[in-house]
Amino acid sequence: MYRRRGTRREQLAAEITNNLRRYSADAQQVGHAFANLHGLNPTDLQALIAVMDAERLGDPITPGRLGEQLNLSSGSVTALIDRLERAGHIRRDRDTVDRRKVLLHYADRGAALAMQFFRPLGARTDEVMARFSEDELEIVQRFMAEMSESLRGHRDAVRAARPESPRRPTG
Repeated sequence: MYRRRGTRREQLAAEITNNLRRYSADAQQVGHAFANLHGLNPTDLQALIAVMDAERLGDPITPGRLGEQLNLSSGSVTALIDRLERAGHIRRDRDTVDRRKVLLHYADRGAALAMQFFRPLGARTDEVMARFSEDELEIVQRFMAEMSESLRGHRDAVRAARPESPRRPTG
């Protein structure tokens, strides 16, 4: 975070780190603006992103995997899914192979709201990317993928290091 900036490489590393931090904070503010506009809380928004990412990868997420990803209890996940389904953001479908398995999908209404809100940001993103060559974009993509993996690794380590919440006395 706060490191000496003697060499050009150190200066670049510091600038990149600062830009990543600012980008993250700004992206979070945009996400919160979308959430506030549609009556969603931060966990709702994280859930919608998880559902969207899983669908984009062609592997729809289950409620159990969603709970693991968001670090929520099964009861909290059920309440979350119920709330998002009632609001028209997601839908539950049975797996066609294993009918016992429930898959979560972005609902048409939720997808339309997201498209309407984020389309201008997508256009801005396209404009920026158009200024880079394919080779440059491959480097940026590799860098961002590795930085994201590093951040998720840190997140998982922090989660694992957290003490269990105290249990209530029974009886």
